[in-house]
Amino acid sequence: MQKLLFGSLLLAAFPTLANAENTVSGDSTDLPEMVVTATRSEIDKNELATASTIYTRKDIERLQAKTLPELLKGTTGIDLTQQGGDGKTTSVFIRGTNSDHVLVLIDGIKVGSATLGTTAFEFIPIDQIERVEIIRGPQSSLYGSEAIGGVIQIFTRKGGQSEKPTVTLDAGGGNYDTMRTAGTVSGKWQNSWYSVGASHYNTQGFNTREPVKGFFGVDQPDDDGYHNTGVNARLGHRFANNAEIEASFMHAEGRTDFDGTQQDKAKFINEVASLTGSMNLFDFWKSTVRLGHSFDDNNNFAPNGIFASRFYTQRWNGTWLNEFSLTEDHQLLLGFDGRNDEVDSTQKFNGSSRYDFGVFGNLHSRVFDDHFINASVRWDKNEAFGDNVTGNIGWRYNSPIGISPFASFGKAFKAPTFNDLFWPNTGFAFGNPNLKPEESTTAEIGVAGNHKSVQWEVRAYHTNIDDLINWAPVDPANVFSPWTPQNTSKAQIDGLEAEIGTQILGWNGKLNMTLLDPQNRETNKRLNRRYQKSLSFDLSRSFGPVDVGGMILVQGDRFDDPRNTVHVDGYATIDLRTAYHFNKNWMISAKLNNLLDKQYQLVNTYNTADRNFFVSIHYNN
Repeated sequence: MQKLLFGSLLLAAFPTLANAENTVSGDSTDLPEMVVTATRSEIDKNELATASTIYTRKDIERLQAKTLPELLKGTTGIDLTQQGGDGKTTSVFIRGTNSDHVLVLIDGIKVGSATLGTTAFEFIPIDQIERVEIIRGPQSSLYGSEAIGGVIQIFTRKGGQSEKPTVTLDAGGGNYDTMRTAGTVSGKWQNSWYSVGASHYNTQGFNTREPVKGFFGVDQPDDDGYHNTGVNARLGHRFANNAEIEASFMHAEGRTDFDGTQQDKAKFINEVASLTGSMNLFDFWKSTVRLGHSFDDNNNFAPNGIFASRFYTQRWNGTWLNEFSLTEDHQLLLGFDGRNDEVDSTQKFNGSSRYDFGVFGNLHSRVFDDHFINASVRWDKNEAFGDNVTGNIGWRYNSPIGISPFASFGKAFKAPTFNDLFWPNTGFAFGNPNLKPEESTTAEIGVAGNHKSVQWEVRAYHTNIDDLINWAPVDPANVFSPWTPQNTSKAQIDGLEAEIGTQILGWNGKLNMTLLDPQNRETNKRLNRRYQKSLSFDLSRSFGPVDVGGMILVQGDRFDDPRNTVHVDGYATIDLRTAYHFNKNWMISAKLNNLLDKQYQLVNTYNTADRNFFVSIHYNN
């Protein structure tokens, strides 16, 4: 706790680094920034106690992120590990919780692998993304299972506001024989809008893993490549009675190579589609129905090219939302979610499908002038384990002197995955159909400030997680004993987050800090693959047609195993970027990553990229 207090005082001592930005984009904050994911309806984020970070399309282009993991790197409260370069297994930890404690949505549809319980962030094409909303903290009272650490919602590219079609084209290349191309066409016609796009990313990569000794040793000194081809479409129409209908589709497929003893390459297809209809039934009542389908298809191959295994999971989603404007100061949301998960695999799971449905409500109220209350509650019925009730309440006060204290409390849960419940008895491992869901409680307090050219925010939180699912040998004394999951572990996570930034002499700066103490309460060991300290500083400015910027990222050490015997050192990197606008249509940009050529790892024995660059040219009419 002394580290947390020291960090907050350190940030408070440098007000010149603080900026009146609620976004990372550096745009003016005169207008309120709206967020959808925090309440499942559009609310000004300054009326919520919820912690959020928003990346717009402008931010993606300004930061020159060529992959989604690259965009998320350095985000407040997010710890990200990659087992190699682009296209390799990426784990996202929010506020020190597990990587499967993150709910991921694309255009409102739940995505990810039902067997692993995680989402392949590395395969989501960033060129198809319009906006990313990251909500930190428990959100099961609105979304159900998995939202212990938070929710990440990705919105695909949307149609423009002009009758004249807007065309964007991008092409670039860099180290490791990396090439990237992308293009979109968007616009509107009368009361309809559209956006259609395609992208391709290809890299020869580098050697993913250093030589490993032992029974499961790996020594494959080859480059591990990756390629991904993606397409997306989003079409909508507004009727004369202001009812709307919209359809969206995103598809990505390709291949990734890695270093492994039994399998060393995978072919993947990820897809999500949705259909949404909404209308105002009355002046005070808006109703929305959304249907969707997503699937995750992975085919794995042995080093000799022989097919080894297939895991195909799909999710059918249905949602009915009803927004009621009770008064000008009170909004009520009532909704229903239904989902069915299905598995088809070369592994013969003991169960191949399960349903889950939930009923929920959210009340957002303004009371006593500038006090805001947000409260939600949800009941879930899951075929695998039965009922679960979660709730969340938050309070925020926006005082006339620009200081905003806030506090919240929430309960969340995570359902066992298909692997946990139904993994067949292979002699090495088997599932446990009697598992209970993991459950958590989180309490959070904080304060934010808005003083003309200065904005800042500091948050402290405490999370307890019970009934953590832990895979362990049935007979610990027998080295050949098969493994099975049990609800045996408990975790406690204390954390502090702070964000400050400024605009001074034309420079935009933003400083983010995260301090964590993620502990296994039974062993008093740090949760594996989690840092304790992270600091990022982004600085940018425009000089006429030239944009310049850079980011410093410093992260502390980790332990790669639950017993904390395998240590992974911390690291610091510097990235630089620049762009030149020839005119309003054409621009060339360049980014230099890992300027100091730091040799570091995020996962033990897995390499990261050396110093590397990427240059691209952009057209936008």
